[in-house]
Amino acid sequence: MDKVSIGLLGFGTVGTGVVRLLTRDRERLEERSGCKIELEKVLVRNKNRPRKVLIDNRKLTTDAEEILDNPKIDIVIELIGGVNRAYRYILHALRNKKNVITANKDLMAEHGRELLLEAKKNRCDLYYEASVAGGIPILRSLTDSLSADRIEKMIGIVNGTTNYILSKMSHEGLSYDKALASAQALGFAEADPTSDVEGLDAARKMVILSHLAYSIPVRLEDVKITGITDIASEDIFYAHKLGFTIKLVGVAEVNHGDIDVRVEPTLLPDGHPLASVEDENNAIYVYGSTLGETMFYGPGAGEGPTAISVVSDLLSIIQNISLGVTGNHIFLPDKELHPRSDSLVESRFFVRLSVKDSPGTLSKLTELFKEQGISLEKVYQEPIPGGENAGIAIVTHTTKKILFEKTFDTLKKLGVVLNAKYLRVERG
Repeated sequence: MDKVSIGLLGFGTVGTGVVRLLTRDRERLEERSGCKIELEKVLVRNKNRPRKVLIDNRKLTTDAEEILDNPKIDIVIELIGGVNRAYRYILHALRNKKNVITANKDLMAEHGRELLLEAKKNRCDLYYEASVAGGIPILRSLTDSLSADRIEKMIGIVNGTTNYILSKMSHEGLSYDKALASAQALGFAEADPTSDVEGLDAARKMVILSHLAYSIPVRLEDVKITGITDIASEDIFYAHKLGFTIKLVGVAEVNHGDIDVRVEPTLLPDGHPLASVEDENNAIYVYGSTLGETMFYGPGAGEGPTAISVVSDLLSIIQNISLGVTGNHIFLPDKELHPRSDSLVESRFFVRLSVKDSPGTLSKLTELFKEQGISLEKVYQEPIPGGENAGIAIVTHTTKKILFEKTFDTLKKLGVVLNAKYLRVERG
């Protein structure tokens, strides 16, 4: 094989990064791949728009079929985003026997299985490393390096926007609204940040990770999702007082064949490796039954990191083409989905209360937990300045979630409690 030709769908931030790498590092990449790499066509909306990288204008097209139906093109890279149009283009490419690379997490979370089936049917590769955690090679690690181990649990910070917001709230004392505005000003958050701050982006990534780690066909609707919009400065303050940091984490774990996948704000002990992951960075902590604990850390988005993952996938596909094994790597979830029952879920819990600052208040609260058989690990109390109320923060020992929620509902009805909130606490 002397040459591989590429068609690029999309010339935005990541597309620019891919073209930059293919141009700047052309000699090194061709040395690694053993063949000439030719960028044949690039799909754009406007051929006359100024670009951040030099490219021959004759390579630009506004017609996707010039790429999808082009017999010269061996590999299609999809970077347009969205679901419906990207789905049609990738399906079209695979049916034309073209190998595909995508960075589209939304698409792979919703339609990954059917696209992978189509790829396998046509003996094509479909790679999507860049769809989760940008430049961190977590998907490749799950399918290659860690494939011999049994993954018991994954816990990850997989959304840079929310991690940036919580970092600013934690270290600079910003309110949620001000931290969000800062993220938007720096380009870490969209004008409409809903997908990020409500946990949907992270949930889609946990779907993809669950497919690869457990071979279980988890769907987005199977993920329990809570965002960070209700996290207040007071939550951050009391968590710190008790030795914890609040992060939005995705968790996927299997126990006796039952899977629990969730995304929610969670207290991490300050000594936990994920607690020190700041700003827009991502990290994924993997618990293997044999290997033990491993963490993957790095930038989770942006032109450079994501483009690196895309081009790494490109080199893998070129190798597969040269060996005649395209389509052989396709990994499809083939086990039955058994969601873990809420009655079996156990955790520690953080409770933040605003209460009437009167004699006997704390004893009423602790007595309620004692009556329900829930032991308390930590308790912190202090008066709220300028009033007759007090703030109380509690961390419980491990207890059944269903029992805790019943107790929490009773607690809210106590006459001394003005408002109450709870979050899960991850083990150290």
